[in-house]
Amino acid sequence: MRIQLLPSTFDARGVATLEQRLTCFVIDDCVAVDAGSIAIALSNEQRVTVRDIIVTHPHLDHIASLPIFIDDLYPTLKQPMRVHATPEVIDLLERDVFNWNVYPRFSELTNNYGPVMEYVPIPAGTPFKVAHLSVIAVPVNHIVPTIGLVVSDGQTSVAFSSDTAETEEFWKIVNEMKGLDALLIESSFPNRLAKLADVSRHFTPASLGQELKKLNHNGLDIMAVHLKPSYRDEIIQQLNALNIPKLSVMEPGRVYEW
Repeated sequence: MRIQLLPSTFDARGVATLEQRLTCFVIDDCVAVDAGSIAIALSNEQRVTVRDIIVTHPHLDHIASLPIFIDDLYPTLKQPMRVHATPEVIDLLERDVFNWNVYPRFSELTNNYGPVMEYVPIPAGTPFKVAHLSVIAVPVNHIVPTIGLVVSDGQTSVAFSSDTAETEEFWKIVNEMKGLDALLIESSFPNRLAKLADVSRHFTPASLGQELKKLNHNGLDIMAVHLKPSYRDEIIQQLNALNIPKLSVMEPGRVYEW
């Protein structure tokens, strides 16, 4: 399984930088998890192949360029863009984004080939298929309806925490997996901003270190994501100080393979 955290920040020369302001992961060049930077950072080849997008929650940094991506591809789409989300999140997207005020309601529009976007409700508590992947969605502890994910291609399994604070059901699902190759988990704020992290339901390195004690799997890669750019260096220092084996910070733009 190949996973890339798309970059979302570029320098004056147009070269991607390490700061993560928007969230979008691409799996095997065909499935996106969230869509923060999907319209600005996909390669030309990926723009042709990505037709499934799983939205974990409706915060702007996770959906920012989703409408623009569909708008860009509108005349050429020969199959609808499939947006997979829970019914709650679908309702929020329709109310707050695709509402004819912020952006057109693409789920009601067609081009010369047919519909351009369709919602695919995520079933509660049961695995579902997205392209060649089997996916399990599980609610996590954030301030809006949010799901974490466990994704498998039959050989490799990777878990995505999405945005969350201390949670339980996610770990139950993860620990029940017979094998897990990687865990992508957030760490948004430095330890000195623990109160802000608690209010916004995010992890600091310290709280993440405590949370990872719930993980029963050994030897897997643990990738920290969602580091707030203003505190990136400080967060990395504090993550390194945890001395957790195989814990590292995921680099935007780099393709990881498990």
